[in-house]
Amino acid sequence: MKLGTQRVGVWLVLVMALALVLAACGGDDNKGNTGGGQATAGGQATTTGGSTSGAANTAPTADPNAPQSEATINISLNADPPSLDPAASSAFVDRQVHNSIFDKLVDLDPKLEIVPMLATKWDISQDGLNYTFTLRDDVKFHDGTKFDAEVVKFNIERGLKEESPRRNELKSVKTVEVVNPTTVKITLKESFAPFLSVLTDRAGMMVSPKAAKELGENFRTKPVGSGPFKFQERVTGDHITLVRNEDYWRKGFPKAKQVTYKIFTDATTALNNLRSGQVDFTDVLPPVEVAKMQGEQGFRVVNEAGLGYQGMYLNTKKAPFDKPEVRKAVDLLVNREAVVKVVLQGTGTPGHSPFAPSHFAYGESDKYTPPDVAQAQQLLSKAGASNLEFTLKTSTGNTELAQLIQGNLQAAGINMKIEQVEFGTLLEQGEKGQFQALQLGWSGRPDPDLNIYDFIVTGGANNDARYSNPTVDEQLNLARKESDEAKRKAAYDKVMQVLHEEVPYVYIYHQNNVFGMTSKITGFQYVPDGIIRTVGMNKQQ
Repeated sequence: MKLGTQRVGVWLVLVMALALVLAACGGDDNKGNTGGGQATAGGQATTTGGSTSGAANTAPTADPNAPQSEATINISLNADPPSLDPAASSAFVDRQVHNSIFDKLVDLDPKLEIVPMLATKWDISQDGLNYTFTLRDDVKFHDGTKFDAEVVKFNIERGLKEESPRRNELKSVKTVEVVNPTTVKITLKESFAPFLSVLTDRAGMMVSPKAAKELGENFRTKPVGSGPFKFQERVTGDHITLVRNEDYWRKGFPKAKQVTYKIFTDATTALNNLRSGQVDFTDVLPPVEVAKMQGEQGFRVVNEAGLGYQGMYLNTKKAPFDKPEVRKAVDLLVNREAVVKVVLQGTGTPGHSPFAPSHFAYGESDKYTPPDVAQAQQLLSKAGASNLEFTLKTSTGNTELAQLIQGNLQAAGINMKIEQVEFGTLLEQGEKGQFQALQLGWSGRPDPDLNIYDFIVTGGANNDARYSNPTVDEQLNLARKESDEAKRKAAYDKVMQVLHEEVPYVYIYHQNNVFGMTSKITGFQYVPDGIIRTVGMNKQQ
């Protein structure tokens, strides 16, 4: 299920207790912090010239003086990761394991600031085309081979191959040049402000070139990285075991001796295993159990807005949604508070934009009004839309959200039919425009551009609504080329003013990242991208 790089259906969000990304994003750096600190890459990015240089912030770290232990941390995952090769991965759950095996060029801190990892600093040219990274010189892969600039070149070019899901994320890359063993220069085809944020995820993960070449397709099941834990074994559908990398470049890390990911596709089963002590941490909780667990002794819960969003595409090329008044009427009728309270049991955050609370673009554009039946009816009358009827397509097994929306619309005399479709088919029909209304969301990414551009720009890869507006296109392109966040936010604000009037997509809520853990876990710190970073995690014995 393509949570990492594709859109996600609400049924999946409910099954996962809204434990997702991208993407994606919790605005306070202390919210969801369950104790301890997160071990991140050492090093300090420095200013070396150019319009934008490496960030001067590093993420809070776990206590470097705390001893390593013999602890095994058992983590429950909601699905069996399809691919342990970041270049071949298209599932969100893969990333939970990737981040223990592989280091990235750069990482995120709890405020979504980009911080050093394998790259200690970087310089961005005035025109935004050239990124020059200075690399660590003390890193080795689990197979003993050395990390250097040639490795970066290999990995970026590997991600650009036709068969890699990373190809679209790296499409702005023109060339990768090895300047010397500890310096690599990446030149872009055109200025692309989100480029660094792309490298905080799978596109920036470094695999061993030697292992990747020797293993070929088998690398997906026998990964070799330079991260805090080494792959030991996998039993498909049951567990994945990683062991401490004794030669990790961050001295004194990782803290735990072993991490075992156990696969529990049922949220209630995962919770039962957490309570019985069979697992220490779970990426899924039944929504109805979250409030109860927050007051339960011996456990801690994270329930914070992630980076993504959920809502409905309205096909602007098909009646009745070829009229903007009808689209806006539907938007005005959706009761977002009820969705979060009734359907999600408090494990979501009502919203009205693609920008999550932790995005710098977040603000007034995410505000929404209570349902307004009178205004909706006026808009329908203006559009000449009486006895309005349409069909909402949603994924198989998801009825509660659709039924709630159905009831919302009935208040204004709109008859919405519900058609359940298998998730893969739903994606296909969305891409082909074979729908009137379509319920799909996005798992989210740390840079706002990756939450809006391809979904709204004319001809965008995920623009299922077939929407086109020259002003929106102009502002979106300005925002992705501009390095100044204030100017980028101003452009996004202009875009959202238009979208709230023309409504090609009805933004309803931000899915929350929901984690449960025993209070014995230390060193975990929440980051809004929803990734469980294990390098600083430990367990009291």
